[in-house]
Amino acid sequence: MLKWVEDLEDGLFTGSRSMAPPWGPVLRVVRYPIALIRDWLHGEISTRAMSLAYTTLLSIVPLMVFSFSILKGLGARGDLKFILDQFFKPLGAASAQLTESAMQFVQNMRGGLLGTLGLAFLVYTVITTIQKVETSFNFLWHVDRPRNLARRFTEYLSMMVLGPILLAVALGLLASAQRSPFAQWLGAIPQLAWLLGGVGTVLPYVIVTIVFTFMYSFIPNTKVDIRAALIGGISSGIMWALVGKAFTAFIVYSSSLVAVYTGFAIVLTTLIWVYLSWLILLLGAQLAFYWQFPQYLRHGQTPFELTARDREQVAISVMYLIGRDYAVGTASWTAHALAAELDIPTIALAPVLHCLEENGLILATEGEKFVPGRDIAAIQLAEIFRVVRALHSGRLAISIRGLKPGMALLKEVESAMAKPLQGRTLKDLVAVKT
Repeated sequence: MLKWVEDLEDGLFTGSRSMAPPWGPVLRVVRYPIALIRDWLHGEISTRAMSLAYTTLLSIVPLMVFSFSILKGLGARGDLKFILDQFFKPLGAASAQLTESAMQFVQNMRGGLLGTLGLAFLVYTVITTIQKVETSFNFLWHVDRPRNLARRFTEYLSMMVLGPILLAVALGLLASAQRSPFAQWLGAIPQLAWLLGGVGTVLPYVIVTIVFTFMYSFIPNTKVDIRAALIGGISSGIMWALVGKAFTAFIVYSSSLVAVYTGFAIVLTTLIWVYLSWLILLLGAQLAFYWQFPQYLRHGQTPFELTARDREQVAISVMYLIGRDYAVGTASWTAHALAAELDIPTIALAPVLHCLEENGLILATEGEKFVPGRDIAAIQLAEIFRVVRALHSGRLAISIRGLKPGMALLKEVESAMAKPLQGRTLKDLVAVKT
């Protein structure tokens, strides 16, 4: 990168933290959209949005069948059509056709036609789609550890069942409110009738904002601050509304697109809109992450890598914290909590945790909390250093032909390091007063 570009980024993302008014507050706000544009141009977010758009086209019918079955049991069959109609609304005149086609697919896939194998495939398709969304969110939140299999199944299934129910309840309450005597009284007054029309116009965007906020707070496998999720949800909801209006105008005035692609135009425009929807959702998730962790604004998605000495320091610190709490009967350290305590990015900590876990020095519970892999009196400090020194970046390891003078010096250094660690265990380290 050019030197002047680096200096500009340092001034914007780092120097603005302590800059006085009037430019300081302005730059501290501007750095968020600048960071989002930078991350989008780097391509990773766009690539994941494209992947999710493709997955959506494959899974939308099974997902609707599952949701339709639940809504039908609640007597809220029309709510699914309302949701689909609002999602496809930016496609202009094609939205009604797409909604009717999707509803026809759902009606054709009756329970009798699915059978046991078809139902199992339906659930598998929906779960894998949610898993792919979680993977993308975890990437944006620098989370290396996904949910374990048990949590994934129970939480995904709960979301699949409760999601349609909550939407049906919310839409049912809103429909009842619109039919209430108070709403009818407002509609009868010309000066106030615009209020009901405004609520009907804003309502779909409010629902989108609530859904986005819920996804930002629930899907990443880490603790998300509700304020950060709300900021991301509101921002992505506004972006979704603005982009939807612009996309509708583009469809209306781009008659040349229809002329060139003829019948294929509806497929193309649908794919583009689904991609833009996922892109907006992921950008909102990235904004929520930056809002909660502004220290990442400067580096974005740039990979972090610790030096050999830093890895040793992190490994011994992690083992000390986990061993110390376990010795008094508690287990409260998650990957995120450890990263916050050591003031390093979670993605930089993840390889060290994986190395310690792979060598049996720590274990992750079902609640994603770490405990010692065995009795702390049986964990040698020398073993901790040995396993973390063998840690590599995940690429193929190679054998180096060492020269005798260098190998002899290396053995002397290792022997000198081993002497102060001789016979000392994690229990001894935990017993040291800090």
